[in-house]
Amino acid sequence: MQIQPGVRRPQRADARRNFDALLAAAREAFAEHGSGTSLEDIARRAGVGIGTLYRNFPTRQDLFDAVYVGEIEALCQAADAVAGLEPWDALTGWLHRFVDYAATKRALSEEINRDSPMIRECRTAIHEAAGPLLARAQAAGVARRDVSADDLLRLISGLTAGGYVDDAQRERVLTIALDGVRAR
Repeated sequence: MQIQPGVRRPQRADARRNFDALLAAAREAFAEHGSGTSLEDIARRAGVGIGTLYRNFPTRQDLFDAVYVGEIEALCQAADAVAGLEPWDALTGWLHRFVDYAATKRALSEEINRDSPMIRECRTAIHEAAGPLLARAQAAGVARRDVSADDLLRLISGLTAGGYVDDAQRERVLTIALDGVRAR
């Protein structure tokens, strides 16, 4: 699924590099410091001037939306990338990537208009990515049949809503939750 944020990726190679560098810098800055990160800091991290940032993202909201859509697209691509693995490995591999996405979403949560058509498209894309992985794991008998994709996404989203002492603790909590999803 191709989701269109309010801005478009430039055609010229040098402009595309700047655009991509700005998105990467913004994603990193938002993850580290939240949505209040200064645009000047993002431009500096990307190695471009503030004018280049505004040329690509006329408003702060345009930048938030582009980062968010980029995360959704990467999440959907990750579902395709793990599809060839064993069913349980594919499902859990993708859910680990989902946890990473949730961290970016948490950093942007105050800035995202949850009722916008773009966000509804993003939700649909996430469910379309998760659904086949879960169905395949259920068909293989390795995931509980009474779990829906929506149940699973809500479970993992809830787990990521809180902070963790470190990555090891986050991994333990995810493993415990996934143990409840595994078929017995």
